[in-house]
Amino acid sequence: MSDTTSPSLSERKQAIRQQAHENRRNQANKDEVSTRIVDRFMQLPDYNAAKTVMFYVDVRDEVRTRQALPAALASGKRIVVPYCLDGELELFHLENMDELELGMYRILEPRKELRTVKEKHLQPEDLDLVMVPGVAFDRNGGRTGHGKGYYDKLLQHARLDAPLVALSFECQLFDEIPCEHHDIYMDKVVTEDAVYVGKGRPAAS
Repeated sequence: MSDTTSPSLSERKQAIRQQAHENRRNQANKDEVSTRIVDRFMQLPDYNAAKTVMFYVDVRDEVRTRQALPAALASGKRIVVPYCLDGELELFHLENMDELELGMYRILEPRKELRTVKEKHLQPEDLDLVMVPGVAFDRNGGRTGHGKGYYDKLLQHARLDAPLVALSFECQLFDEIPCEHHDIYMDKVVTEDAVYVGKGRPAAS
């Protein structure tokens, strides 16, 4: 097939996103399946070893995580959640579920009056383990999000020894996610059925 008729990488990614969104919307028993996925995440040796862990707070049809936050908070680990500010992801040290409120688009996020508390702010380099959402994945750790790059910017600054672990329904997995040189591969992808070991990031030269 000639280049003139081949779909571009961005078109291929968009087609995968559309299919993944449909698959995810149609996922049955989201609460039950999400619990299995998050339990598997919290049983990883990476989780056991980590002192500071970032959890994303689920929105829309993502693997649901908020039901696990109370147990994570009670574990003695430092739990961090991201929120979006001016197109960037900021990191917030969560100590109590009461510190979250429904914000714009009914997304659960840190209370506005707490965001200015200096001690609540963390940097990506502080994280020992990063839970990553996404729209679609492959079993090698390839990932695509919504295309806005919020998480790409954050993950670029995570330590190489801090595993990037994606949560995904099996229905969000594809044979291959087309990736560019700047795309970041996950270290692991956790689903209701398995833990897939991804390519991860190249070691620093």
